[in-house]
Amino acid sequence: MGNRVVREDFEWVYTDQPHADRRKEILAKYPEIKSLMGPDHRLKWIVCTMVAVQFLAFYLVKDLSWKWVLFWTYAFGSCINHSMTLAIHEISHNTAFGNIRAKWNRWFAIFANLPIGLPYSASFKRYHLDHHRYLGGDGVDVDIPTDFEGWFFCTRLRKLIWIMFQPLFYAVRPLYINPKPISHLEVMNTAIQLAFNALLYWFWGAKPLVYMMMGSLLGMGLHPISGHFIAEHYMFLKGHETYSYYGSLNLLTFNVGYHNEHHDFPSIPGRRLPMVKKIANEYYKDLPCYTSWVKVLYDFIMDDELSPYSRVKRRLTGDIKQE
Repeated sequence: MGNRVVREDFEWVYTDQPHADRRKEILAKYPEIKSLMGPDHRLKWIVCTMVAVQFLAFYLVKDLSWKWVLFWTYAFGSCINHSMTLAIHEISHNTAFGNIRAKWNRWFAIFANLPIGLPYSASFKRYHLDHHRYLGGDGVDVDIPTDFEGWFFCTRLRKLIWIMFQPLFYAVRPLYINPKPISHLEVMNTAIQLAFNALLYWFWGAKPLVYMMMGSLLGMGLHPISGHFIAEHYMFLKGHETYSYYGSLNLLTFNVGYHNEHHDFPSIPGRRLPMVKKIANEYYKDLPCYTSWVKVLYDFIMDDELSPYSRVKRRLTGDIKQE
């Protein structure tokens, strides 16, 4: 577990990200894909159901012994909460109510944030849209690890620890790489979330609060679903910076595994991304992909050529318009 990773820097490239050009080619050949764009009217009902399920879980765990609280936190709560973060990812692209009701999407994301416990939906949208527009952009794309992460987490044991604490690195990284002024919506997101957490503790005690907070941290750490963090953009094969996953966990994650398709067409809801692959199959069939997020996590930890440095990075030029 002490072997050091060979890589000592990111994979710097001097080309644009591939998704814009591929999108143009696909739309020119298959203009019917435009009909897949627009809101997914099922999404808001699915999210409301998931929030209701977690509210019911809060009530049910309040009288359990601590060992069962911890068991259900990892076995169930972590799955729901990670799935909810990916629902917020969907909503950040205005797929709940459409672009004409952009504010409705933002407030709905704050509602979806409630059972997660950590106020992040408003900040996530600001940084995630930069990730799409400036994929791999130095100093802008906060999905890219810091130099410290690449330098320090360079052995198998350290990479394991890094994966376990990924939520903390994702939370702190924007403050270091690309700090932004706090917005009004971020203040509201935080105030509403803290008020909800306090009420949850007031009415049902500490166990639902632990179930909620630990579920979020565990679900985004060493967990099968968290394999998507590594699978999406870490360079397992030189020359490829985005990878899709076509396994069964897409059913729990709003098809976030269809990640090449998502970056090519971010305005298409996850439910319709398999149709993109079906229509324009020749553009995706030969791209490297995964069928197991668990194997992705295992390979990332055990392969001494992979580390947080295994990301494509580019220096941005011209006018940079951030959210």
